[in-house]
Amino acid sequence: MEFQDISVSAEVGSGTTLGQFVVIEADVVIGDNCSIGHHVILKSGTRLGESVQVGDHSILGKQPMRAANSAVTTADVQAGPVIGDRVRIGSSSIIYAGCQLAEDVFVADMVTIRERVTIGQKTIVGRGVAIENQCTIGELCKLETNAYITAYSTVGDRVFVAPGVLTSNDNFIGRTEERFKHFKGAVLEEGARLGVGAVLLPGVVISKEAVVAAGAVQTRDAEEATVHMGVPAKAAGPVPKEQLLSSED
Repeated sequence: MEFQDISVSAEVGSGTTLGQFVVIEADVVIGDNCSIGHHVILKSGTRLGESVQVGDHSILGKQPMRAANSAVTTADVQAGPVIGDRVRIGSSSIIYAGCQLAEDVFVADMVTIRERVTIGQKTIVGRGVAIENQCTIGELCKLETNAYITAYSTVGDRVFVAPGVLTSNDNFIGRTEERFKHFKGAVLEEGARLGVGAVLLPGVVISKEAVVAAGAVQTRDAEEATVHMGVPAKAAGPVPKEQLLSSED
């Protein structure tokens, strides 16, 4: 026996399968040949393309919650998320309203993607990754397990972010009213790569094809096609030519 709660205004495409205890709210549109797991909640206004997979216990279209002293979250109601064709979303992930995921994006288990985030085609978002609000993620990126992308960050195409990378956006560490004027996330330009456990301070620009080594703390902008190492990180030499994107052309 199936137990489902589907709004009369929802549209479910041909060939789509629904697990047990699925909740589909008003004005949800699901394309053809999708697979919706058990205990999935699709909030009002969610849009799914064709052949989308959503794992058990995931929530799509959650509205943002704002604490009384929140610095970067607004209480504005966001339109439902737009999920492109062939996107795969793992179990226990939360995709907030106001998100856009392009075609062939892969989202692993226990991922959080906040409001006003866009993710480009064929990007992989690894297990436990958190992407905060108002971020832009490019195409063909890899954000690996437990990486943290802070609010207001920009990630270009073909960027690699290793497990446990941390980014930040507040040089005042939560004190003084002055901080509200200066919030700025990381900027990772095309082909940038961050090693395991690297830490980026607010507003740091990692230039095209730059590498930040494992465990490095990047306190200033990273030079193009250059390896940066240490605490604080310093330029340590050029990226090998065979590792540059241009070598693949």
